[in-house]
Amino acid sequence: MHEARVWVLQDPRAGTAAQALGIAEALGEPFRAIPLGWSRLAALPLPFPSLWGLDAGTRARFSPPWPRLVISAGRRAAPAARWLRARGARTVHCMRPGPGAGDFDLLVIPHHDNPAPAPNTLPILGATHRMTAAKLTAARAEFPQFAALPGPRVALLLGALAPGAAARIGAQARALGGSVLATTSRRTGAEAAEALAAALAGHPHSLFRWGDAGPNPFVGLLGHADAVVVSADSISMASEALATPAALFLADPGGLGPRHRAFAESLVAAGEARWLSADATLFPRVPRNETTRVAEAIRERGFL
Repeated sequence: MHEARVWVLQDPRAGTAAQALGIAEALGEPFRAIPLGWSRLAALPLPFPSLWGLDAGTRARFSPPWPRLVISAGRRAAPAARWLRARGARTVHCMRPGPGAGDFDLLVIPHHDNPAPAPNTLPILGATHRMTAAKLTAARAEFPQFAALPGPRVALLLGALAPGAAARIGAQARALGGSVLATTSRRTGAEAAEALAAALAGHPHSLFRWGDAGPNPFVGLLGHADAVVVSADSISMASEALATPAALFLADPGGLGPRHRAFAESLVAAGEARWLSADATLFPRVPRNETTRVAEAIRERGFL
């Protein structure tokens, strides 16, 4: 595995890591994932190719033979990716890298970050991810209990929000269909989860609270959904939902910052999503997987 042609620099944040891992998986090539640990210098905008931002244990994993392709995500991983490029690797990086943007062979930057046109920049809708049609199919078989709920089935995916917003979004989601398949996240909070449960009471539904025993049904919810409602503070969950054929609705949890609002508006402008409202109705969609498009661009550019 050490001689894999593709290395993935794996950020410790799951959402950031998933962007790079998803691209590697979409390529279908054997790859080596290197978990990154940071030194105190990682917080600095290092202007040159360097491993200084990595802790000693991580630096020890960097040894030849060097990869043909490096995939990274997040600003702190960028200096290490540039260091590998100086040793002959081609570099693909997700999100803005900070200094040295011209050192990357391909920058994958969301439309909502308003990237300037450049030969090495590929704007995408949302973020790359690890969701695939095969995973959705497998999850439908793994969670057959959701098929027994009446349709249309509405997957409800909540991030951080207040109890009042959770109750409002829950009520609007139940108005969309015959049942609601809901899950909270690490950021939701117990009070918001209770408010959601109260809003869904008396309506056919399932509710997985973050930390509940048993397997997380997230992919199963997406696999069985006729519609997906995502709180618009979660770029990763909404991007994963794009890979399904379900109608996609974005729920305003309140307090959205400019970047998250720009992300939501980019999906709406592309016709891929609509804002959730009291009178929302389902609409047709076809799956859209930006991760696959990035993998195709890598092959077309001859990086492998």
